Amino acid sequence: MLSSTSLFSLIDYLGVFVAAVGGALEAARDERYEFDIIGVFGLALASALGGGLLRDVLLQSGPPLALVHPIYIVIASTGAAVGVLTRRSAGRRTDQLLYVVDAAALGLFAVAGSTRGVNAGLLFLPSLLLGGVTAVGGGALRDVLSGSTPRIFVRGRFYAIAATLASIVFLGLDALGFSRTTSTIAGTSVGFLVRLGSLIFDWQTRAVRSRRGPSK
Repeated sequence: MLSSTSLFSLIDYLGVFVAAVGGALEAARDERYEFDIIGVFGLALASALGGGLLRDVLLQSGPPLALVHPIYIVIASTGAAVGVLTRRSAGRRTDQLLYVVDAAALGLFAVAGSTRGVNAGLLFLPSLLLGGVTAVGGGALRDVLSGSTPRIFVRGRFYAIAATLASIVFLGLDALGFSRTTSTIAGTSVGFLVRLGSLIFDWQTRAVRSRRGPSK
């Protein structure tokens, strides 16, 4: 059994790696812009580290972990390189691969953010918020840098909803006294499955206002 600190590091590292792979794949397949290697790596690093940086700034518990421990940047850069190489070899299967990578990163980051909140002594709702911020922050930053509206703000497949459910399951089981390992696996799995299900079966949120103009 891993200690809570070691388990947090494990899922945070995995989240960073997987998010970097996904960020590189997303940038490399973007048809609006012709990103060069710097653009792809930059967007991959934003995807991988953005949510964690925002989480740690909100916690105000010293400098963000990614700036204190260079291993985060090494892992993110490695993930970006893997994403670039995978893009070249995956071909038409890139979309399917991106679905799995995207869902895995969201589940990992949601639980990692909530774990960081619990370890800092925060209550349920603040820890839930940190889980959501960690899960969607990197993707939102990547979207802004690539000239898109952050997907969290528009109608689409479950993103913040999947992250929220992952954090709720993790925090609920942790509060009920389950082992941290069990809570982590359950929360991560829920986030992964809900996000992947929304991508495969096209589950979507509904827009508050239709784009159609007023009737005449």
